[in-house]
Parts: sequence; C-alpha cells; structure tokens
Amino acid sequence: MLKTIAVSASLAMFFAGTGYRSKIEDWRAKHESELKSETGWLTVAGLFWLKTGANPVGSDSSNAIVLPRGPSHAGAFDFRNGKAYFHAKPGISVQVNGKPMTTNALRSDTDGVPDQLQLSGLTLTVIHRSDRFGIRLRDPDSRTRREFTGLHWFPVAEKFQVTAKFVAYDKPKTIPITNVLGQTEQEPTPGYVEFTLDGHALRLEPVDEDHTLFFIFRDLTAGHGTYPAGRFLYADWPKNGQVELDFNKAENPPCAFTAYATCPLPPKQNHLDLRVEAGEKNYATH
Repeated sequence: MLKTIAVSASLAMFFAGTGYRSKIEDWRAKHESELKSETGWLTVAGLFWLKTGANPVGSDSSNAIVLPRGPSHAGAFDFRNGKAYFHAKPGISVQVNGKPMTTNALRSDTDGVPDQLQLSGLTLTVIHRSDRFGIRLRDPDSRTRREFTGLHWFPVAEKFQVTAKFVAYDKPKTIPITNVLGQTEQEPTPGYVEFTLDGHALRLEPVDEDHTLFFIFRDLTAGHGTYPAGRFLYADWPKNGQVELDFNKAENPPCAFTAYATCPLPPKQNHLDLRVEAGEKNYATH
C-alpha cells in the first residue's frame, strides 16, 4: 500500500512537472511568434532623429529619412515644438492608421499608441526619448526578419520559478533608468522584491509599466551565454504582498535583434551576483 502511494505521488509530481514545462514552452513559442510578426521587433529597420523644420523622406540617399523602397522623394516630416507633421508630395499615396492622411500632428509613442504612417508597405512612427524625437521605420520585408534563425533558451527548470516578498514604498518613488543612447529618465517604481535563488538572498527593483512589474536585470551569464547588456522579466502586480517571478520567461531586450531600438539598461541595484541559467540565451547571429 505504501509503495502504491509512493508511486502515485511520483507520477503526480512527474505530470505536474511535465505540465509546467509544456506551459513555459507554449509561452516561449508565442513570444517568438510575436517577435516574428509584422509588428514584431524584427521588422524595425531604421531610426532617424528629427531636426527642427523639414526632414525629407524617400528612397533616394539624399533624404534625411531614407526608405528601403518607394518613391525617391515622398514628402517630408515638418518638426516644430515637439510636434511632427507629414506633408506628402503630390501624387504620393500615404495613410495614417489605415485611413487617408490628414494634416494633424502625428501622435508619438509617449502619448499612448503612436500613429502609424503607412507608405509603400512601410510603417513610420514618431518616438520620443528624453529631449529627442525620431522616426522609427518598420519594414515587414526587413533583412533581420527574413534571416531570423530562431530563439535559443535554457532548459526549463522549476527552481527558477520563485515566490518573492514584495516591499512597497510608503511614498511614490522614481528611479533613474539609462538607455543605450545614454539618456536617463526617472521611472516610477512601486517597491522592490526579495527572494532566494540557489541559496542567494536577492533583491530586484522593478518599474511600473502599465501596472505590470517590469524588471530590467543583469546576472553573471551576461556576455557568457546571454545578452551582454542584460535581460527583461515581467511579472503580475503584487498580490497579498507577494510576486511570482519566473526566470524561465526571462527575455532578451529588442536591442538583441535590431540596432534601431532604444533599450533601457539594468540599474546597478538589479545586477545579480550569480548565474541565472534560465530563460532566453543570446541571439548569436546579431
């Protein structure tokens, strides 16, 4: 009887583990599918910083914003006082969010969902970083997307799924986050988490991204199997003073795939003094 109970318990643990691995593998497959989609980071094929006044757009190399295809001279972005307007040349077909273009200022990515200007199968959006505004180019036929070879992951291991204690700050607080351009912004943080991993007592401080905890971290695998600058990890908002962290879902920043992203870098307090051999490995072809 005891042997039967022991076997049943072992089988239950086996199937529970198999179910967990399957869940993580499904998440990873979805993550890769989103990356490869027409709106994924693999389509980002250019970033052009705007100057005050006219910023000509077209496939000719003389333009300030050079397109991979389309009219040699399609028009220009007129940038003034933090607002960007697009003026198309006569006869050039341009849409904004799938509708005929108007003369309204294009909404940037810090004003909610950015407006999408569509031209010759390309998408142009306005981004705002610190004191700079730029045009991000997306091309569904980008070389990066066409030559994508797939993501690589550490084997799923349940020990990297941990329950962390959440310590909320008494007052609203911000922390400085620097991006790859060297720009630093103050980002809101609701508190920090404390947890134990491989016998190490650890602490991470997230930023609040649309009421989701966004952890920008770096560990000793950085540059030795994982992306050198660090990785990202998202978690649900705390419940009952706890946060569920699953490093099997740790992912590369967009900068691992395109040179035209403006990724945030891990703050010093999120540098972990151990190897977190979980989640996404470096994308070696970039």
